[in-house]
Amino acid sequence: MARDTTDQTPVTSVADLTEYLADGNKPKDRFRIGTEHEKFAFFKADNSPVPYFGQASISALLNGMAEKTGWEPIIDAGNIIGLAEQSGQGAISLEPGGQFELSGAPLENLHQTCKESNRHLAVLREIAEPLGIRFLGIGGSPKWTLAETPRMPKSRYDIMSRYMPKVGTQGLDMMYRTCTIQVNLDFSSQEDMRRKMQVSLKLQPLSTALFASSPFTDGKPNGLLSWRGDIWRDTDNQRAGVLPAVFNSDFSFEDYVTWALDVPMYFVVRDGKYHDCTHVTFRQFMNGALKGELADWEPNMGDWTNHLSTLFPDVRLKRFLEMRGADGGPWRRICALPAFWVGLLYDDAALDAAEALTRDWTYEETVAMRNAVPAQGLAATHRGVSLFDVAREVLSISRLGLKNRNRLNGDEVDESIFLAPLDEVLAKKATLAEDLLSLYNGRWNGSVDPVFTDYQY
Repeated sequence: MARDTTDQTPVTSVADLTEYLADGNKPKDRFRIGTEHEKFAFFKADNSPVPYFGQASISALLNGMAEKTGWEPIIDAGNIIGLAEQSGQGAISLEPGGQFELSGAPLENLHQTCKESNRHLAVLREIAEPLGIRFLGIGGSPKWTLAETPRMPKSRYDIMSRYMPKVGTQGLDMMYRTCTIQVNLDFSSQEDMRRKMQVSLKLQPLSTALFASSPFTDGKPNGLLSWRGDIWRDTDNQRAGVLPAVFNSDFSFEDYVTWALDVPMYFVVRDGKYHDCTHVTFRQFMNGALKGELADWEPNMGDWTNHLSTLFPDVRLKRFLEMRGADGGPWRRICALPAFWVGLLYDDAALDAAEALTRDWTYEETVAMRNAVPAQGLAATHRGVSLFDVAREVLSISRLGLKNRNRLNGDEVDESIFLAPLDEVLAKKATLAEDLLSLYNGRWNGSVDPVFTDYQY
């Protein structure tokens, strides 16, 4: 997320909060695709992490990008922490360990999405090259210890860093040592939201398996294919994971609000200052819990929007749906991840087929897949069937959806071309994580350092 929201509209009831989500409903012809990707910045001279301050630094990258693109700097306590496109459509932001994130504009098709990410990477390379900086596209930091990883001067992250060790064992690793690709997609009604939320939540472990690319930690294999997927199993289980209510046949906006109300907050922003609110839930906040602590103690819609952005279920509901299960990866996967989900969710026939396939999948089965996938990847099973076989069926549904959309580029080619990296995974029966481990045990001679050369953007 690029910047925390300021909206002084008072919150007077739970109905206000529900209505905020329902306002995301839009007609199908206004559906858009918003793709986000994160990457690790490193110095090409020695594969070391890039600090925030200094001549060759994260702040220098941001200032260079601001000058090159004309995007507006986002400032937090005097430090540049991101950039916003003038139209408000796209943004660049920093994750806690300096992971550099593009939050793409809402676009009409995947051809535009791929062009956007390629354009971003080209401009970024132009700024980074003179500084000796490159970028790595995989799901977990392969070499640097937590202590070696820089910390960005961003107020919300200070609060999160203090809080995470109290509520899980891997929250700091999540913050500082993981990268993701995710896509944000629209819905037309509560029923449409429900169907898409149910299908995508059940299939999120499959996405984690298909995009697994984090087999290294602290310079050696960690025994997992998606370390990032494992990290999310114990980051902060009050606000993360698989939501049982989504499996109900009548799941609603109000049900999500009911869950969100009882999750502890991180902060509220008043006059540009962040106040630690990890000791209260949003429901307690609405009931006056911060009276006496803050002069302006009554909740507003900006507080609610910010709270929604600090919830981390595998599929997050805002005024759109966020698919959050995938590891980061090389540039082709920045196009493949949105293609996978657009194909499944944006075509009626494909959504019908995906819903039919997953209709009777239970909460317990979905959690079991989520628990198995970090170590087993596509070799994990569901009802005795390997996820390799499930993936073949799901990928054929996604391809059907993309072909039905019939969004063509200048060469009259449809969006299904962007599924190619996933086709390759299934063809060779190996995830990117398994490719990386083969290289580590072969050509790389037991070193993770070559990953910085072979998988840089």
